Amino acid sequence: MASVRSRLALCAMTLLLIPVLHAREPIAATDSEPVDTALIDRGKYVAQLGDCIACHTAPQGALMAGGLQLQTPMGTIYSSNITPDPDTGIGRYSFEQFDRAMREGVNAEGTHLYPAMPYPSYAKMTEADMRALYTYLMEDVAPVNQADLPAQMSWPFSMRWGLALWNWVFLDDQPFEPDPKRPALINRGAYLVQGLGHCGACHTPRGIAFQEKAMSDAGSSGKHFLAGETVEHWRALSLRNLWTVPDTVQLLKTGQNRFATVSGNMVDVIHHSTQHFSDADLTAIASYLKSLPPGENDRPMPALPLTRASAPDDLFSSRGGLGYTQFCSDCHRADGAGVPGMFPPLAGNPSVASRDPTSLLHITLTGWKSAQTTTHSRVFSMPGFDRLADQEIAEILSFVRSRWGNNSTAVTPAQVKKLRDSLNPQPSDSTAFDTPRLANLLMATNADQVIRGMRLHLQTKALLPDNVGNALNCTSCHLNAGTVADGSPFVGVSAFFPGYAPRAGKVITLEERINGCFRRSMNGKPIPAQSPDMQAMVAYFDWMKNNTQPGDKVAGRGVGKIDPAIKPDLGNGQQVYATQCAVCHGVSGEGLAHEDGNLIFPPLWGDQSFNIGAGMARTYTAAAFVKRNMPIGFHGRFPLGQGGLSDQEAVDVAAWFSQQPRPDFPDKVNDWPNGGKPVDARY
Repeated sequence: MASVRSRLALCAMTLLLIPVLHAREPIAATDSEPVDTALIDRGKYVAQLGDCIACHTAPQGALMAGGLQLQTPMGTIYSSNITPDPDTGIGRYSFEQFDRAMREGVNAEGTHLYPAMPYPSYAKMTEADMRALYTYLMEDVAPVNQADLPAQMSWPFSMRWGLALWNWVFLDDQPFEPDPKRPALINRGAYLVQGLGHCGACHTPRGIAFQEKAMSDAGSSGKHFLAGETVEHWRALSLRNLWTVPDTVQLLKTGQNRFATVSGNMVDVIHHSTQHFSDADLTAIASYLKSLPPGENDRPMPALPLTRASAPDDLFSSRGGLGYTQFCSDCHRADGAGVPGMFPPLAGNPSVASRDPTSLLHITLTGWKSAQTTTHSRVFSMPGFDRLADQEIAEILSFVRSRWGNNSTAVTPAQVKKLRDSLNPQPSDSTAFDTPRLANLLMATNADQVIRGMRLHLQTKALLPDNVGNALNCTSCHLNAGTVADGSPFVGVSAFFPGYAPRAGKVITLEERINGCFRRSMNGKPIPAQSPDMQAMVAYFDWMKNNTQPGDKVAGRGVGKIDPAIKPDLGNGQQVYATQCAVCHGVSGEGLAHEDGNLIFPPLWGDQSFNIGAGMARTYTAAAFVKRNMPIGFHGRFPLGQGGLSDQEAVDVAAWFSQQPRPDFPDKVNDWPNGGKPVDARY
């Protein structure tokens, strides 16, 4: 579906200005009548069908009181107050005046409205629905005394006289007429799509006067209806012959289906509007869209599930593949399948494969969040990757658009730059940490060796099954193969070895430190120090060393600190785990796995997790890691949307999961031979 709030989509296309829907001079109110609760309920549902909240409620603002700001190339506009306040809202509107504003775009003062409010679509409403909506707004919405903010539009867009001519040419103000040749289900869907849903406002191409080329699928121009359009730097895809009916119903109800999730301001449309539709109306909409012949502007939507793909052959041998590995695969996975219910698939995703990559670029530069619905109450976020260079983004997106059967054209750095300049994205966070780029491994003189070392950290269990005794990989703790600030990064680490290790009570080598992780965190067996695999891992560390010297302070090194004076509340820790952690790590700490048993996210306790000798088995080490790195997809922090719990919450949940059953470590008796054992050690 569209990746933009339909109500606002005409901003750059139709000389937009949110209409002022209240009279400035007193207007006689209608005679009072007994409240009809059934009619009010019907009106509330009609308002949801039309998604009135999306435009007429500002962030943290009162319901329907307006004030939502919208920047356009022609100036700034604000939505209007449509509460029944008699002075600043629509409280003095008669039904006839309300009806005229909705159908003809003319307010009670006789002023023509800009089609930011899609009155050409609302004109199709039945009188019964119009009266129900009017009754709901007048009788059930709380009046709010909030004056409209004046629009700040440049000339000539501030002048409205031309809209009378525009309406004369393009407006059909007659209500929807069912087609007797169509089943009732299709007619109901057509009414909702063409009228209240005003899907064409985003999804129908525009003509020379910025009018929708078709307001329905009828007649010779009907082929243009819902055939796709690019609006406000989003690609509103063709909705014609859309998926299967159940797939479309699922997307409108939950914000996601097996092929895609909504993005951009369409997230709010799902949240405020379509998730509240009846199943019958959702089925009618989906059936109508499915009945339309395929459009010409976008690739047809897949109807059958794609066979689960494998990781591309050049995942580790191309710049795009290595960039994807570093910045995308943790959520979208090496096979492009995503994580159901959390992170969308890229394989077969229409926004990824669209001929026009605008939406994909927009999401990459500015980020994404899932729609909050009854089915998916937890919101997942993706940060913006604007800090990556145009060339890097182009490489990654070109890789994504040409793998897993997407078969779409490459993205160029010029396309990235053009949209970046238009959007001017602002970084969500800043850090002095210099994130190494795995794509640059290809330029190393020992590229094969360092890439092997990187893969050993990323795919430890698969590549070293005889040495890993549980289900973990190095990257389970050292995020993105050791490239994330405060996520145990490998940057500069090899400069500090050989070095004294208090737990061992002696100076140890880097090889010994690596084997300590194999024996503790991965509950396995050490690797021979001179083996090719160990030397590949060391070579990867040395590549990460860059110019770091012993004694240097490396920004983002380790996992940070947390105050050990904070006392854990295990009861709250269990609750935090249930609400924030279980979705990835399982209700019983077992991790999250595919149907074939292959793990997506690692277990936190049990036989397949780290043993009691691991650093993560200590409350305050685990708490520091959790504080800065968990949960992922929580907000806009680069690169995983990671972190976000309070210090107390991090300590509580770390204490709770670190004390759960896990393997013993037989050599624990040899730790800290010179004293100094931490108070939170598990033995």
